[in-house]
Amino acid sequence: MAKMNIFLHDMEAEIRLGDTMKRPAFTGRDGSLRKFDLVTANPMWNQKFQQEIYENDPYNRFLYGIPPSSSADWGWIQHMFASLKKKGKMAVVLDTGAVSRGSGNEGRSRERDIRKISVEKDWIEAVILMPDNLFYNTPSAGLIIVINRNKAHRDEILLINASELYKKGRPKNYLDDKSIERISDIYLNWKEEEGVSKIISKDEAVKNDYNLSPSRYVSAAEEENILELEEAGALLKEAEDERKRADEKMLNILESLGLIE
Repeated sequence: MAKMNIFLHDMEAEIRLGDTMKRPAFTGRDGSLRKFDLVTANPMWNQKFQQEIYENDPYNRFLYGIPPSSSADWGWIQHMFASLKKKGKMAVVLDTGAVSRGSGNEGRSRERDIRKISVEKDWIEAVILMPDNLFYNTPSAGLIIVINRNKAHRDEILLINASELYKKGRPKNYLDDKSIERISDIYLNWKEEEGVSKIISKDEAVKNDYNLSPSRYVSAAEEENILELEEAGALLKEAEDERKRADEKMLNILESLGLIE
């Protein structure tokens, strides 16, 4: 299929069949990973791998945390990041939960902890939320994470909610040229557009516990703002924590006034 795609688009490519997570195919003569200026991929979402694969990796790809066995999303991101040159850029298509899972929860979360390092080291440049029913293997929405080792806009992250920028199709929705140009214009010119994009600071990402879901910061449709399940769960947890703190503060005040024992 890859060869057919290359032929149809009149491209030149080096295609290799392998097991990237266990045995990367693109390596140098010394066995180390080859480095590239640009890396793009659409890996299987939430793929399951045994922990031993990450823990015993001979290529030192998982330096920023071991992903959970239930989802290799941040494993793929780290593989791609390890394959970048010093000023390289990458874009990866993943499940929407990759940028929000673990945020707002008590205790540790492996994905949130890896995401935290990526934010603090200022590698994440943009997150683009895509429409529902766009991909042939799932009706769910996906997103594009852009990581840049040479960001022009330091300590900022561009979030684009493109969930409504689609045309209805059968059997799948699609992005027309106008929508693609609109998204590209926002990204290339690094700008905010009401209802579509927002630029957040690194500090704001930290404040929201490294939740980088575009729908968390910009609503595409004011009349029907329906949050994703994981996003709604994170917000509910934040509200519960805030209520607990308020209850404790109120009890302390009542106790200091001698109204309760």
